[in-house]
Amino acid sequence: MVYAPGEKPGKEPEEVKLQNASKQIVEKVILQAVQQVSQEEEHGEKKSNRRAGQELPSSKIKHKQ
Repeated sequence: MVYAPGEKPGKEPEEVKLQNASKQIVEKVILQAVQQVSQEEEHGEKKSNRRAGQELPSSKIKHKQ
């Protein structure tokens, strides 16, 4: 590419803005996905704990003496 006098080789300001905006969008989407997975895992653990509690109600557990 040929540059006019006074022009510096490198990325155009618009291209830099677009790249920065793209990076921010990608980072935001990744963060949201991680948060969603974390919430789903936490929700799943609560369900598992409830199921375990239903399978072994405390009144039915035999205690060794």
